[in-house]
Amino acid sequence: MRLPASLIASALLATATAASAQAAPADLDRAAGAVQADVVRWRRDLHQHPELGNNEVRTAKLIADQLRRIGLEPKTGIAHTGVVAVLKGGRPGPRIAIRADMDALPVTEPAGLAFASKVTTAYRGQPVGVMHACGHDAHVAILLGVASALAAQKATLPGEVMFVFQPSEEGPPSPGEPFGAALMLSEGVFRDFKPEAVFGLHVWAGLPVGRIGVRAGPSLASADEWSLTVRGKQTHGSRPWDGVDPITVGAQILLASQSMIARQINIAATPVVLTAGQFNSGVRFNIIPDEAKLVGTLRTFDAAVREDVIARFRRTAEDLAHASGASAQLDVVNNAPATVNDPALTRRVRPSLQRAVGEANVVEMPMVTVAEDFSQFANAAPGVYFFVGSTAQGVDPAQAPINHSPQFMLDEGALDVGTRAMLQLALDYLGGAPQG
Repeated sequence: MRLPASLIASALLATATAASAQAAPADLDRAAGAVQADVVRWRRDLHQHPELGNNEVRTAKLIADQLRRIGLEPKTGIAHTGVVAVLKGGRPGPRIAIRADMDALPVTEPAGLAFASKVTTAYRGQPVGVMHACGHDAHVAILLGVASALAAQKATLPGEVMFVFQPSEEGPPSPGEPFGAALMLSEGVFRDFKPEAVFGLHVWAGLPVGRIGVRAGPSLASADEWSLTVRGKQTHGSRPWDGVDPITVGAQILLASQSMIARQINIAATPVVLTAGQFNSGVRFNIIPDEAKLVGTLRTFDAAVREDVIARFRRTAEDLAHASGASAQLDVVNNAPATVNDPALTRRVRPSLQRAVGEANVVEMPMVTVAEDFSQFANAAPGVYFFVGSTAQGVDPAQAPINHSPQFMLDEGALDVGTRAMLQLALDYLGGAPQG
């Protein structure tokens, strides 16, 4: 007989609560349990009404309204739609920040859930569906739950907590625009409130519900959006020798770039991924166009390796184009640096995560080639970012649809795990709990 995921998660968390009593207020379990129904309700509401980056108007209002209900004074309109609020505890203590991202993805959700999204909009000129296919709805709901639970203990709470609800983590509406965490920082989100530590989490299909993954040092890759424009000479499709075919040149550059990664970069030392997601050219079957455009992403974990790869890619593109009588221009925009968990801070908070879910359920994460602009905050203050398993018990996480898939399915037991884990971490840090 296989127990439901919610019962397994509850059993795990009941054990964790007993183990954490020494480091948390006596009413921690009651406070955390009291917000769980709201966390589920908020997540389902947000899931049904997703909004793309910089357009999270309804989401921001829901957040601000709830923060006001618990006695906070949120600031809105930061980096377009961001929301920030500070909870000042009744006792002196450290300052920390906890961040959640708000935006959804241009993904069409299949029918099935009672609260499935039916939202459609336009993204970069294309009609799209909109879906919380990455779990940001869960992140917002979890942070609202943590804020509510901490606010209920305000009188005895040491220190101060900034709750950061960040828009547009998935990138700007147009390439190169300021967005997300970097824009919040440039607008002064940490100017007056300077945290000594910043924390974030991500629900993750690659882990089962009830499990948490974390690692010290480089954890998530940097994300570059690159655009390669190949210019040739237009001619009739039956007489290619009269022109310069940018499609053929672009294809040669793309294949050569993969050989470059495989033969010129030491990927045994640090992972590197160079991917093309778009290849656009031409309007008619029998016309060789004068231009082709490739767009893609570069993922690296080391700044020096990133610069080396970009230089090699640019040289490869320009030389191959020149050999064919074409030209190539490579433009690269960095959307997020690598996320590097502060080693000392990671050692400090790992015992809190273990108290939340049990030592055996906190696992060492490998480096992950997805990217997160939480790294911008973690470059402004020591940071730790961890993963919360979201795949239901009985489903192989290796086979589960990954985040960003339209089939991504969050087991709601992850909401309880994430709320308790972040709440445990915050209370332990604010209270100065000793390291394990």
